[in-house]
Amino acid sequence: DKLNHIASAAELDTLMSNNTYVVVDFYADWCGPCKAIAPSYAALAKQHSIEGVLAFAKVNVDHAQDAAARYRVSAMPTFMFFKEGKQVAVNGQAMIQGADPRSLSAAAEKLGGLAKKRAASA
Repeated sequence: DKLNHIASAAELDTLMSNNTYVVVDFYADWCGPCKAIAPSYAALAKQHSIEGVLAFAKVNVDHAQDAAARYRVSAMPTFMFFKEGKQVAVNGQAMIQGADPRSLSAAAEKLGGLAKKRAASA
């Protein structure tokens, strides 16, 4: 699968240093809305991932507490977007909190387009 399952903040740092753009899904196993949106997120990852340019990560907040604490994640699911290791807003949203497939899909499309341009010019 195209999802990077992250176990620690250090692993997340490595993924960010190896990709221009990273989308991160902060989730928990006990969270119903997280389970509901997981298949959509996996499909977006499959559709838009470009090796070395755009990566999709999943961070279990109960297992990778250092990563969740670093980004002050307080609600699950929370989706965040990064460019060159720094958190960025996509379509005017710094993050998407809750299972919002429409916003998530729009953000993935936008990053997918940027990633394609970057890959083409590399």
